[in-house]
Parts: sequence; structure tokens; C-alpha cells
Amino acid sequence: MNRPMLPLGMCFLVWGVAFAQNAVPNAPLTQMAAVPTTAPSRDVHARVPSSSGSQDVVENPAQKAEELGDLDMARKNYREAIDAYQESLRSRPNSAVVWNKMGIAHHQLLDLPRAKACYEKAVKLNRKYSEAINNLGTVYYSTKNYGRAIRYYEQSLALAPGAASVYVNLGTALFSRKKFPEAIDAYRKALELDSDAFDHHNSYGVLLQERTVQDRAMFDFLLAHTFAAGHNQAKALEFLRKALEEGFHEPKKIYDDPAFAELVKSEPFAELMANPPVAIPR
Repeated sequence: MNRPMLPLGMCFLVWGVAFAQNAVPNAPLTQMAAVPTTAPSRDVHARVPSSSGSQDVVENPAQKAEELGDLDMARKNYREAIDAYQESLRSRPNSAVVWNKMGIAHHQLLDLPRAKACYEKAVKLNRKYSEAINNLGTVYYSTKNYGRAIRYYEQSLALAPGAASVYVNLGTALFSRKKFPEAIDAYRKALELDSDAFDHHNSYGVLLQERTVQDRAMFDFLLAHTFAAGHNQAKALEFLRKALEEGFHEPKKIYDDPAFAELVKSEPFAELMANPPVAIPR
């Protein structure tokens, strides 16, 4: 292939789950991939025993091409990654994992129609491929079809109920439909599964996480609420600060919300409210 809610900038696209998904299709979705820091050899080989007991070297060009594509993704060379994945698919056309990765490369280039086609091909090849189903949801989220995005996220979670990143996506889609209690519940579940669910920012992998929204101030406020309810006061304060920077101007909601009862008694909170950040102009 040739070497790309709510509109506050393009997605934070977080690529959980390792490229090792080839071997473990339903590995925990928020695991981060280990990507080689140096280019793999252009002569990637697999060694297999010969009849004489010695080790014969047999080339695996499809695997080599996929690995090169993975490296290009890590380096954000998305067009080159597409080329490499296309090369891999020439000899392995039924690899759902490679189709999904190629979809992500197109997604990064903002080519949503091709990304969607690749994800659909991956799901057709593997009906239980929860990551590709999630990624289809992110396509619909990007086009503001939040209802359909929610359905794909729920379908993904039915297959992989331990996927914290998909709960983040579900929460964001619910938020976008102004279903705030349901969004908070999804975020709470994400944090129960992975306390770092909102901190992953890798640029490679097989799972997309969508966190772009129109009302960023309210989004950050809901995240602050979620962390405060989970007794993570440091994170709650961090997102309250972000909410204020984004123009949140309803402090009464903070003081009236039981989730913030512990936080409002703290000195860092008092300092924040005494010297609130200036809202960032948009």
C-alpha cells in the first residue's frame, strides 16, 4: 500500500494491545505493545529443523512485511506502513490482524472510508475480533453517528469485557449523546479495569481509543468526578484544572457534588480555586 466526540481536534488514538495479538487475538486491550526500536532485518527468517536435525533458514516474507509495517506505524510513517501491510496481505490475504492494522494506518491518514473497509474485512474474517469491532465504532464516532458507535462498542465489550479502552470509548460516545450518568458509569468501569486507562498515548497497536469531544470543559469535569469518586484526588484535581482551563464556570457543581466532598477540604483544591487558571481561548 502507499507510504492518514466531537470535533476538538482529531482523535487521541491510543493503540492498546500489542502487535503480539497475532498470537493472542484477545489479549487485554490496554496492554501496550512492545515495538522494536531498531529496524528489523530485511532478511527476517524463521528457523525450522531440517530432516537432518540441523537448522534450515526459511524466509517468511509476509511476516517480514508485517513487522516492517509495525515499525513504520511506530514511526508514524503511515503510508509506508500501508505499503508494507499490502505486501504482507499478498501472501496472507486472510489475516484479520493485518487488515485491522492497515485500517488503523488509513485512519491515521484521516481516510475513514478505506479504514472502515479494512476493519469490516477484518471482522468478516474473524467475527469475534473485538478490537476491529471497536475500531469500526471509532469510525462512526468520527462521523458523529454516536448511536451506531455505541452499538459497536457494546458488541466489542460483549466479546472482551475486560477491555478498559473500549469502556473509555463507550463513555465518550455516551457523553456525546449527553447521557452523562451512563458515561460516568462507563468511565468508572474503565478505571476499575485499568487505573491508567486515560493515560495511554502510544501511536501503534490494534485498538483505537477516541477522546475528542466538543464540550471539553464538561468532559474534563466528568472525568474529575470519576476520579474523585474513586478517591484518586490527584487525578481529580488535575482534571478539574483542565476543566477550568477549558472554560468550566459552574463551581457550585463541584461543591454540591458528593464525589468531591473529600477533595474540597484539601489545601491543593483551595489553592486552585483561589487562583484558577485563565480559560484557554478556543
